[in-house]
Amino acid sequence: MNNIKIILASILSIGSLGMCSCDNSVKIGPQPTPDPVAPEGTDVKMITTTTNRSKDLAVSGIAFSTKDNMSPTCITLLPEEEYQTMDGFGVAVTGSTCYNLLKMKPEDRKAFLEVTFDPKNGYGFSYVRISIGCSDFSLSEYTCCDQEGIDNFALTKEETDYVIPVLKEILAVNPSLKIMGTPWTPPRWMKVKDLDSLEPFNSWTSGQLNPKYYKDYGTYFVKWVKAFADNGIKIFSVTPQNEPLNRGNSASCYMSWEEERDFIKTGLGPAFKDAGLDVKIYAFDHNYNYDNIDSQKGYPTNIYADDEAAEYLDGAAYHNYGGDKEELVSVHNATPGMDLVFTETSIGTWNNGRDLSARLLDDMEQVALGTINRWCKGVIVWNLMLDEDRGPYRPGGCSTCFGAVDINKDYTTLTKNSHYYIIAHLSSVVKPDAVRIGTKGYTANGLTYSAFKNSDGTYALVMSNNNSMALTITVEDGNHHFTTTVPAKSAVSYSWNK
Repeated sequence: MNNIKIILASILSIGSLGMCSCDNSVKIGPQPTPDPVAPEGTDVKMITTTTNRSKDLAVSGIAFSTKDNMSPTCITLLPEEEYQTMDGFGVAVTGSTCYNLLKMKPEDRKAFLEVTFDPKNGYGFSYVRISIGCSDFSLSEYTCCDQEGIDNFALTKEETDYVIPVLKEILAVNPSLKIMGTPWTPPRWMKVKDLDSLEPFNSWTSGQLNPKYYKDYGTYFVKWVKAFADNGIKIFSVTPQNEPLNRGNSASCYMSWEEERDFIKTGLGPAFKDAGLDVKIYAFDHNYNYDNIDSQKGYPTNIYADDEAAEYLDGAAYHNYGGDKEELVSVHNATPGMDLVFTETSIGTWNNGRDLSARLLDDMEQVALGTINRWCKGVIVWNLMLDEDRGPYRPGGCSTCFGAVDINKDYTTLTKNSHYYIIAHLSSVVKPDAVRIGTKGYTANGLTYSAFKNSDGTYALVMSNNNSMALTITVEDGNHHFTTTVPAKSAVSYSWNK
């Protein structure tokens, strides 16, 4: 097989719609024959995915209507009603992802990265999350300073041979890519068993950061950001600790809100400021329910209450492994000046992760549109690519996770899962710096949507229809209107000029 059977876009070049044409063959699991796509016009680009894959990111066109709008099922955009400005949408580029990508033939990898990240001719994924040191999807357990003493900081083979080369290839496709860095653990020599005994804790899993190393650990972040900059890679944002309330991950460190507050205001924040680094800092980076630890409820807002710490923070990051997304609204309402980003969610054997009929619309409702409609500026899902055996993964890490894309062990055949679709449906029409805007009018059970105005003068609308029947909807922007049929059990994205 000379060329990869890329199934990441069943998109046709239709007039001026400006999308690429790619093979849509699938080798993992039975797939139905796609329905024919009949273009109706070129005023509005429409991208459709149905849970039975009869429409698989299929592009079609719609003409503006010339008739008066008398539709009882009309959604009207309210462009003057503005909410958050979007940073972007994307995936985690883990060590495992990079390993799998680099197993592909260079021409196949190039084609995959182009269709995924190209903002003009692909889906335009625009935000990635990488680990600072190892994660549970790294090729080994390590930090960038495993020999005691901050002067011993150095990038490792995993960065230099895997992560950085892949990021450079992605940046060649999308130079505006935003990159978030997150540590799973500090160097072990910085860890203690608890803050009372301060007993050294030479383990990748659990432990706490010794307060005497707050300044050194802030320097560690600075050195990491600068090391990536030296390789031509700008870091846009960081979080101080992945899942700070999770002691059990294969690489982890417990960090209460009080500890994170003190680390931010005495270590990380001043280190960035002194180094002149323009890097956003997001607090928390964990679950909506704060892992049901009463003393940790309201984790980021507790930190914001400290003026010294809040000075260095841009907002908070959340995962959805526990609790309800309504917590995002509560946090926003309590601290409207602080941003929110959604940084991790997983699919796997426990939630039918490879079954699009089970996952696509729930992920649209809970992750993609659910977080955006609750003030998140960005949405990032977990691994971009794992192999068909869910790896490679670290012992003690997640052995049951799927990637947004899975690749066969021959490294020539890809299958995209729900997480790839939800990011593609967002990023293909909602561009960085777009503003979420208000809507009024038609609503229905099972119908979820969000509207945007892009900085280039286009509108975007992303919706999901979780009903067993198609919905006929008219969309009105004040200057134009068009009527669309939203298929049953589908995700649909639209973009058009004002």
